[in-house]
Amino acid sequence: MSAPAEILVPGKAGEGEALVLTAPISFWGGVDPKTGRIADVRHPQHGEVIAGKVLFLPGTIGSSSASAVLMELVHNGRAPAALVLHEPDAILLLGLISAREMGWETPMAVRLERDRFDGFRDSRTVVDTNGSIDLVPNTYDRPA
Repeated sequence: MSAPAEILVPGKAGEGEALVLTAPISFWGGVDPKTGRIADVRHPQHGEVIAGKVLFLPGTIGSSSASAVLMELVHNGRAPAALVLHEPDAILLLGLISAREMGWETPMAVRLERDRFDGFRDSRTVVDTNGSIDLVPNTYDRPA
């Protein structure tokens, strides 16, 4: 599966296991910036780690502090490999922009229709700098 996405914030290409959230999340109080773990006990994916994953966000629950949490995740090396959003969140994305201004390497953020998210569930995924989202082929399934 391949999907062209709209680039929201340029950054480094990201590859990792796809983590497709089933509900919106608040980064402020919902994600531990030191571990990258979903800390909100009410979230369906409580306990999952977003660090190093291609994070598919169906939406965010707003907080003006979300950008600070994302910036701290980048600084701590616990940020997602890439962010794929259905609905752009300017405050959240400000965290990536601020981190980049600090000189830190930041993940890409792209926009993709939510109905395309499930095609990436439980797969290894790459988000390229051109905005394309692709499944990483399983090398074990290739003929010798």
